[in-house]
Amino acid sequence: MQICTKIKLMVSLCARFFVGIMKMMKMKIHGPLDVEKSRKNLEGQVFLFRTPRNVKVEPIYIEGVPAEWLLPKGCHTDCVIIYLHGGSYHAGSLRTHRGLAARIGVNSKSSVLSLDYRLAPENPFPAAIEDVVSVYRWLLEAKGFDSKKIIISGDSAGGGLTLASLLKLKEENLTLPAAAICLSPLTDFAITGESIKTKAEEEIMLTENELKQSVEIYAKGQDVKNPLISPLYADLSGLPPLLIQTGTAEILLDDSTRFAQKAVKQGVTVDLDLWDNMFHVFQIYGNLIPESKKALKKIGDFAKSNFS
Repeated sequence: MQICTKIKLMVSLCARFFVGIMKMMKMKIHGPLDVEKSRKNLEGQVFLFRTPRNVKVEPIYIEGVPAEWLLPKGCHTDCVIIYLHGGSYHAGSLRTHRGLAARIGVNSKSSVLSLDYRLAPENPFPAAIEDVVSVYRWLLEAKGFDSKKIIISGDSAGGGLTLASLLKLKEENLTLPAAAICLSPLTDFAITGESIKTKAEEEIMLTENELKQSVEIYAKGQDVKNPLISPLYADLSGLPPLLIQTGTAEILLDDSTRFAQKAVKQGVTVDLDLWDNMFHVFQIYGNLIPESKKALKKIGDFAKSNFS
């Protein structure tokens, strides 16, 4: 069953303001990708992604993986949302996505476990997946969590990693989590979606050039259609319910729509939530723009409805 919601809203003045800021920041990469500069630039934007009040942050190391518990006041600690940050597999950190992950926890009334998984090029595929699976096993075996009380989520590359991790868990015959949440997921490292070109002018953050370089850094010579690199090419049967939330003004739009269509054909319950004229991972702006606030509420409602 597929539930496809397309939100038809006039883009708010706040959203237009932030789009203007991002355009001035010239976030698109047209030349060679400088990994260290990319990381520094993303870290420099943290002031825009503030963590909400009344969320306790507890650093922790899990099987060698740096992580942190995000505990909103009054949250259900028997439920956990694993959060995997974006950044094209070579950038991003606990700090850059703390605000977004915490707001998902607030709206879900759940604890969040945000992971600082290993990044390329120092640690290319499959290091990131290994980290997620290791932490998931720890939750089940060391902490005694019921898989029905776990949701895996992530944005952009973290959204693709979410789906790849589900496939790896299925491959290893582990009990799958209750659901998964993907924000503008990167599902096709072969870069074959038509939106890569048709949305290039509307897109304010990513370029085909940057994606191709990110592929080289992360896949490092591996087959880019390996399902654990590009989940679009996997057997998706047996996956848990999915929420895929994406803006229509981004080059990764087809990564979401094609994945959702294939998943539905293979018997997966998918809520494909498309937001007209919204940009890549717009949810990260929290309460600063109305669209982000409404999208986060949708995420929270989905999580609460799937926790058993």
